[in-house]
Amino acid sequence: MKYIGAHVSASGGVENAPLNAHNIGATAFALFTKNQRQWLSAPLSQKSIELFRERCEQYNYSPSRILPHDSYLINLGHPLSDALEKSRTSFLDEMKRCEQLGLDRLNFHPGSHLNQISVDECLTRIAESINISLEKTKGVTAVIENTAGQGTNLGFKFEQIARIIDIVEDKNRVGVCIDTCHSFAAGYDLSNAEGFKRSFDHFDKVIGFKYLKGMHLNDAKKGLNSRVDRHDSIGVGLLGEETFKILMKDPRFDGIPLILETPDETLWSEEIARLKSWERE
Repeated sequence: MKYIGAHVSASGGVENAPLNAHNIGATAFALFTKNQRQWLSAPLSQKSIELFRERCEQYNYSPSRILPHDSYLINLGHPLSDALEKSRTSFLDEMKRCEQLGLDRLNFHPGSHLNQISVDECLTRIAESINISLEKTKGVTAVIENTAGQGTNLGFKFEQIARIIDIVEDKNRVGVCIDTCHSFAAGYDLSNAEGFKRSFDHFDKVIGFKYLKGMHLNDAKKGLNSRVDRHDSIGVGLLGEETFKILMKDPRFDGIPLILETPDETLWSEEIARLKSWERE
């Protein structure tokens, strides 16, 4: 069974995210557990934690259907020591927030070398950053999101993600989130049946479906291998409906949160309904 939702607002408190997801007919959701554009945020209150857990139970959002996302400021592969430590401290805080909320995974963009260190050194730093947080937490899986490869961002090649996983010590607590738009921008042609099969066969060979812990379902505004991260609404962009019809019929994507990050949130209810209808066809 497919669990479909969107990255909903947690404005006013994390406890509002499950309610916002329920209101758009979602069976899964993503959220930020703190302000994603600030380094420091107030700790979660016990009241917010309890209400979040209560509402997740009320609306049947088990941890396996929720994909929290960390701050956009974090760069776990930063070339400068002080900035790297700042990112590692913030990432650990995000992992601990997930622990408090009873969540079992945290999605994040791996990191950027900023043209100051080698790709392999940056990938090693990312993996070491993951190891540090895994040692200091329990029950939460670090979920690496593939990127479009914009700028100096790493993780756009499946081989780069596999390299990170290889260095992570606890293989049971590392996973992957595949973004359809990012994949297309990075050169994986998911826009047709042949390209979709080839891309995910390659993913399975290089990384393995056992590591897939979530997906972001986004159409793409920019072309194949453009390395530009611009999301579009489902069926409107260069991927088109075919990508998502194939995905919704593929049992390899069952049982994980499938999350919309499409730009027009007024369409989320409709997009979720369409995706569900394609699963039933």
